[in-house]
Amino acid sequence: MTKAFQKIYTKITNITKATCSLKATGVGNDELATVNGKLAQVVRIMGDDVTLQVFGGTEGIPTDAEVIFLGKAPSLKVSEQLAGRFFNALGEPIDGGPEIEGEEVEIGGPSVNPVRRKQPSELIATGIAGIDLNNTLVSGQKIPFFADPDQPYNQVMANVALRAEADKIILGGMGLTNDDYLYFKNVFNNAGVLDRIVSFVNTTENPPVERLLIPDMALTAAEYFAVEKNQKVLVLLTDMTSYADALAIVSNRMDQIPSKDSMPGSLYSDLAKIYEKAVQFPAGGSITIIAVTTLSGGDITHAIPDNTGYITEGQLFLRRDSDVGKVIVDPFRSLSRLKQLVAGKKTREDHAQVMNAAVRLYADAANAKTKLENGFDLTNYDERALDFAKDYSEQLLAIDVNIDTTQMLDVAWSLFGTHFKPEEVNIKQELVEKYWKK
Repeated sequence: MTKAFQKIYTKITNITKATCSLKATGVGNDELATVNGKLAQVVRIMGDDVTLQVFGGTEGIPTDAEVIFLGKAPSLKVSEQLAGRFFNALGEPIDGGPEIEGEEVEIGGPSVNPVRRKQPSELIATGIAGIDLNNTLVSGQKIPFFADPDQPYNQVMANVALRAEADKIILGGMGLTNDDYLYFKNVFNNAGVLDRIVSFVNTTENPPVERLLIPDMALTAAEYFAVEKNQKVLVLLTDMTSYADALAIVSNRMDQIPSKDSMPGSLYSDLAKIYEKAVQFPAGGSITIIAVTTLSGGDITHAIPDNTGYITEGQLFLRRDSDVGKVIVDPFRSLSRLKQLVAGKKTREDHAQVMNAAVRLYADAANAKTKLENGFDLTNYDERALDFAKDYSEQLLAIDVNIDTTQMLDVAWSLFGTHFKPEEVNIKQELVEKYWKK
């Protein structure tokens, strides 16, 4: 690599575990550099004091190390060749395949101007009934899974990738174990869907700071397919808690004063910068973002899920249902704020009524369970509600249920007919007459 027109410095003034500082001029924010051969990025400029975060860590870097500024921000080459490939956080292939040929685009650009956006109105069907029936997703939406670390959220994300009706799936994996990485790779390979999936992966063996590049890499690829190819793109980000932890590492080592739960004060804007890339374009292309946020001890008030909830349009909450022994999408704590834009409009006419009735009956079962636990007698209706709740969890809410929206509605009507009388379900009479299973 020629150094003829690159700025080279050899005097570092301060070194921490993740960053180093020096005096330099004519340097841009987010610009890439190498420090003793290790890749780094400008994260702060105050006058001529420049701070670099070193992706591989600063161990072994002396104060007289050679610092070379590369004159450009992190970038990704975009073309149709991205499809079916696995890359690291720097956009380099990790699957043994050839380098990508295409236009080089800087990552981390601004989100789409609101006047260029269209109100989301297209259904994103995932095949998972707990999502499609109760918390229907819309193209251009941004929504997280909230899950405890021991929940099988990566399996759910892989299932969504296989089943979702989208032209391209972009996976951004942050802090994945090697087992998780190989799991994603094998699932996509065995299902024969690699040709529509692009994966950017940071594993636990890679430097944690590199996780900060993964969402921007994934979204730059997504913008190429959504804008240039007018495709419906689904971006899956797992796990945003790993991303936020990497933010905290850099922030703390730059001696910034931490905010709530040791997170940087910029956490909200850092997360919003990612989630606001979700968009529906008038020309037909769209970017939909489904992310995973793992909870610490189930704490929904932690800074990461708390800030996320203000930015996104709802959340999907995973929990293990002890009555059926399966992980379900919790209908009480999950919410898609845009579902009314497609439920009954892009799905069958009875969708909204069935969804509301099923959740109300499930709530009746929860009340009956409370009565039972407190030693009160159950009515015949209570007992039927409890039986319904078990079947509802098993056949519709469980994450392993893979059916389309029409089948979901048919299953729900079948459960209504098995456990209740039409007047107990409280659905419009014309829909009862049309769909009630005799």
